[in-house]
Amino acid sequence: MKVLVVDDELVSRKKMYKIMSQFSECESAESGNIAMSLFERAQELDVPYDLMTLDIEMPEINGIDVLKRIRLSEQKKKIAKNNQIRILIVTSHSDKDRVKKCIDAGCDNYIVKPFDKDLVILKLQQLNFCI
Repeated sequence: MKVLVVDDELVSRKKMYKIMSQFSECESAESGNIAMSLFERAQELDVPYDLMTLDIEMPEINGIDVLKRIRLSEQKKKIAKNNQIRILIVTSHSDKDRVKKCIDAGCDNYIVKPFDKDLVILKLQQLNFCI
């Protein structure tokens, strides 16, 4: 499994990276712009990510906009739903409106901070990753 951890908050990014690197090849990004560049590069090189953990509140491009751009890119490239990157939103916001926006934009699951290894494993299993 190949994973991109995206979070502008250093502690959260390092914590998720540490958890995910136990199960996968892992990279990290501290902004939406960097995440988009890494996503596009991986697509061009035909070594796409299987999963992205994505914070909502980030400078430059927020997580929901990154999510929308990724789904639009996949749609333009006619990537089948079962071959699309799985996107796990990881945020401190749990209000229903925000959750609905993420689901409508195409996220696959949602984690509310603070998180721990057991919760991450549960979410990965719900996304059908073998952990």
